[in-house]
Amino acid sequence: MARRGQNEFIICRMKSGWLVIGDVQPLPGYCVLLADPVVESINALDQAQRTQYSLDVIRAGDAILAVTDAYRINYETLGNSEPALHTHIIPRYRAEPDEKRRRVAWSVYDWATARPFDPAQDGPFVERMREQLNARAPA
Repeated sequence: MARRGQNEFIICRMKSGWLVIGDVQPLPGYCVLLADPVVESINALDQAQRTQYSLDVIRAGDAILAVTDAYRINYETLGNSEPALHTHIIPRYRAEPDEKRRRVAWSVYDWATARPFDPAQDGPFVERMREQLNARAPA
């Protein structure tokens, strides 16, 4: 869908894949990097591809830090339930209640009932991310 321009969640194309905003926003600014080409795990990539994927994940986290008031980013690379390499990029905020902020986001937020992506509400974040990533584009 991303390659065909049919994914409404796309923030931008990165060298290693597609950065998308989460279809739900349990924490504002939650994003996912989807590897392209699609592979089952990072271990299926050669050294240069692994490096590029990792750098793109970190660039996305840096951009989220720059455009939100998050104080840290949690990264989780998965592929169990969906056998396609992707990394969840989860901003964490000091304003989160202590009992949530100090634990893994998956275990303390109800992702099934989290606020869905809303183009009107989340559009400004997406645009700021694009600007930030373009301004920091590697040579």
